[in-house]
Amino acid sequence: GSAAAVAAGVVPMAHGNDAGGSIRIPASCCGVFGLRPTRGRNPLGPHYGDLMSGMVSEHALTRSVRDSAALLDATSGATLGDPYPAPPRLRPFAEEIGADPGRLRIAFSDSTPLGTELDPECLQAVRDAAALCSDLGHEVVEASPNYDAEKTWLAVTKALSTGVAWGIDGWARRLGKEPVKEQFEPFVWAYRNRAMNISGPEYLTAVEDMQRASRDIGGFFADYDMWLTPTIGQPPVPLGTFAFSEGDPFELRRRMATFSPYTYIANATGNPAMSIPLYWTDGGLPVGAHFLARYGDESTLFRLAAQLEEARPWAARRPPV
Repeated sequence: GSAAAVAAGVVPMAHGNDAGGSIRIPASCCGVFGLRPTRGRNPLGPHYGDLMSGMVSEHALTRSVRDSAALLDATSGATLGDPYPAPPRLRPFAEEIGADPGRLRIAFSDSTPLGTELDPECLQAVRDAAALCSDLGHEVVEASPNYDAEKTWLAVTKALSTGVAWGIDGWARRLGKEPVKEQFEPFVWAYRNRAMNISGPEYLTAVEDMQRASRDIGGFFADYDMWLTPTIGQPPVPLGTFAFSEGDPFELRRRMATFSPYTYIANATGNPAMSIPLYWTDGGLPVGAHFLARYGDESTLFRLAAQLEEARPWAARRPPV
């Protein structure tokens, strides 16, 4: 809804939160800019210290890169009692807009971590973004981080389901109501029930697996400034594609990983990431370019995003509504 409102010109920016790609995926599908900040960049008080062991970040979807940077300046920063802060920025994020990003070393991938198939239009989108970055003077090479992708996906899926159960039960406690099946969509209820069979030690093992991936991927950024992929593995799909009625909700999550094979990685690691609307399919559907940066380095993301926005503006585009 936020992405659609921004894309249609109803508002210049709208709130989003991101536990597995929920800022960046709709940004890609609607042709707007979406940035997921570093873990801990925006505070979550007064009720929460973090959400789902740090998987969730709050920010917004915007039409311009400038607005995203200005909003993050207004909202970011640690508050009293936060469990951890993000690394401090060197200067206001708004000052990164128009600043020279320098010659970045950008790794791009046109294969997915889980070996799922990329739609040809999404392949073209990432190759087009890689070519544009090269034309702008950046060093672009084909490379991917080396980590246990299957174990990381399963850890994220377990942590998300446990987070859904925690969210439901937390609001039930706050409202003094008992949750019942009829109040929820089938997938949400099944996901919550699946989580009830995940033990405390199993959840903490999932957190351990995500932290291991964070270390492996952190090593990748010793050599590269950015990791570029398509935001989504298929162009935007019709409403109802991921409808769920019964069965194992983890199987639906596996299908979702085909549609969005990269975004959840930033949620596991806490790194900042963004989706930039640089490519439209022959049928007029947007496919975002997804950039993952070093932990704490939104500044480089904003500098590169502003450069790409100037090279290939999208602000004048409107959906055919």
